[in-house]
Amino acid sequence: MPCERGSSPQQKAAHRPASQVLRELMREYIRREEEKQAYDTYLAQKVEKGRQDIRAGKSLSNDEVEAQFAARRAKLAGKT
Repeated sequence: MPCERGSSPQQKAAHRPASQVLRELMREYIRREEEKQAYDTYLAQKVEKGRQDIRAGKSLSNDEVEAQFAARRAKLAGKT
C-alpha cells in the first residue's frame, strides 16, 4: 500500500527499508552529537574567559552587584 499525502512520518518510515531508516537515525545522532560538542566547547571558552576576567580583577563581588542594583531600584522608585 503506497504512502498517501498527509501520512505521518511513522507511516512513511514503515515503507522504507530498515537500512535507510537506520542511516537517517545515525545521521541525526551524529548531528546532535556535533551540536552538543560545539556547545560544550563554547561553554568551556565562556567559563575560561570569566575565570581570566576574575584573575585580572575585571569582576565584581556579589555584594558589589547587590549594592549597585539596590541603588538602581531606589533611583527608579523615587521617579515614580
